[in-house]
Amino acid sequence: MGDTGIGALLVRLRSARGWTQQRVADEYNALEGRAAKTGKEIGRYEREARTPVPYARKYLAQVFGVDVALFDRAVAVSKGQRGEAGAVGFENVPSQPSLHGSRVRTEPLSADAARSAEFARFIAQRNADEFVVEQLEADVDRLARTYISHPLMEQYVEIKRLRDGVFDLLRGRQHPRQTIGLYLAASRLCGLSAHVCLDLGDYDSAATHARTARVCAETVGHEGMFAWVRAVESLIAYWTGRYEQAARLAQAGLRHRASGSIGARLASLEARASAMVGDSARALGALSDAERSREAASGRDEVGGVFDFPAAKQFAYAGTTLLAIGGQEHVQRAIASAETAIRLYRSADGDDQSVGDLFAAHLDLARGHLFLADLDGTEEKLGFVLAAPPERMSASIVRRLTALGRELGTPQYGGAAQAAHLRERIQHTAVRASLPSPAAPRAWETPAAHTPESPT
Repeated sequence: MGDTGIGALLVRLRSARGWTQQRVADEYNALEGRAAKTGKEIGRYEREARTPVPYARKYLAQVFGVDVALFDRAVAVSKGQRGEAGAVGFENVPSQPSLHGSRVRTEPLSADAARSAEFARFIAQRNADEFVVEQLEADVDRLARTYISHPLMEQYVEIKRLRDGVFDLLRGRQHPRQTIGLYLAASRLCGLSAHVCLDLGDYDSAATHARTARVCAETVGHEGMFAWVRAVESLIAYWTGRYEQAARLAQAGLRHRASGSIGARLASLEARASAMVGDSARALGALSDAERSREAASGRDEVGGVFDFPAAKQFAYAGTTLLAIGGQEHVQRAIASAETAIRLYRSADGDDQSVGDLFAAHLDLARGHLFLADLDGTEEKLGFVLAAPPERMSASIVRRLTALGRELGTPQYGGAAQAAHLRERIQHTAVRASLPSPAAPRAWETPAAHTPESPT
C-alpha cells in the first residue's frame, strides 16, 4: 500500500470489511464521542474531494485497526500525485507559432508559469483547514446548548474570543469550503453575541450584532440562519416597544425556506407581538400557524440550544400571547400553556432547562392568577422567581417582574395587605437584579454575570 493514495486506501479498507460509507462514519463517531461525520463525508474522502486532516486520520486509523502512519503516507502520495499532474511547465515545451506565424520565445512563457506557480503557493498558505472549521462548529454547538442554562459570564468570554478569532481568520486566506464554514460560524457567534446584549438590555448593541450575523448568513446563502436572525431582530423590536415591526420581521423570516423549528419560532413571535397591539385575530391565527409548522417540520435544527425552538418554549410563548389577548377563556388557556411549558422544561436534560424561560413561565402563571383575582395563587407562582438569586435574572425578566408589581399597585388590588406586601418583595428583587455585580463592567464588552434566558 506504499504507493496508494488516501482515497484508494479508504476504499480498500472499507471494502475488505464489507462496510458502507455510513458504517465507517458511525464507527468514527462512536470513537470520537459525537455525531460529526456522515457517510457523505467519508465518500468525499474516498473521492479525494476532501483530505482528512491529522485529527480525522487518527480516528480513521482506529476505525480500521491500522497504524496512523499508513494514512499519513497515503495522504502524502495523493498530494504528490496532484503535484505531478500539475508539474508540467512551459520551459520544456517547444516554441509554437503565434497566430501571426511568428515564434514566441520560451522565456516569457516560463516567467508567466512562474507567476502561476507563485499564486498556487499563495493559495496553499491557508490560515484555516478542515479541522479548524470542524472544531469551530463543535464549539458553537456546545456554547449554543449551554447558553440557556449556564451563567452568562461562563459563556460570554469564549463567545467573544471565538467570534473575534473567526473574524481574523476571514481576513486571511483559506479554501472556499472553509470560507463558507467560517462565515456560518461568524454568523452564529454574532447571533450569540446579540443574545448576550439582549439579556443585558443593550438593544442597540444587540441590533448591531444581529446585522453582522445577517450579513454573514447572506454571504453564504444560509436560509436557516437568515431566518433565525430575523427572529432575533423581531425580539429586539419587541423589547423596544415596536410591536408592529416585531410582527413584520417575524413574517419576513417565514419567507426563507428552512428546516427544523424556525417556522414555529417565527409564528410564535408574530403571535405575541400581534397580541400586544390588540390584533387578537392575527395573534390567534399565528398561534395556530406555529402549531401547524411544528407538526409539518422537516428535519432537525442544525444547532441546538439558543438556535432551536423546543415545544416547551412554544408553550411559554403561547401563554404570554393568550394573557395579552385577555378574557377569562384565554387566561385559563394561558395558565395551562405556562404549566405545560414548566413541566416540559423540568423534564428536560440539564443543559436544555432554560432558566430564563422557567422564570418567564412562572411570571405568566402569576399574572394569570392575578387576572383571576387569586392573590394566593399569584404569590405561590411568584415564589420560584423571588427565591432565585437576582443576578440570574435577565433584563427582560426584570421588566416583566416590574410590570407585575405595577399591576399589584392598581386600585383593584391596592387596598389588599397581601398585594402591598407582594409588591414590596417584587420591588426589592427588581432593584437588586438591576444592580451591577461587584465585577460588573461599564460596557457590554465585559457584562455582568446574568444567567441568560435566550431572551423570551
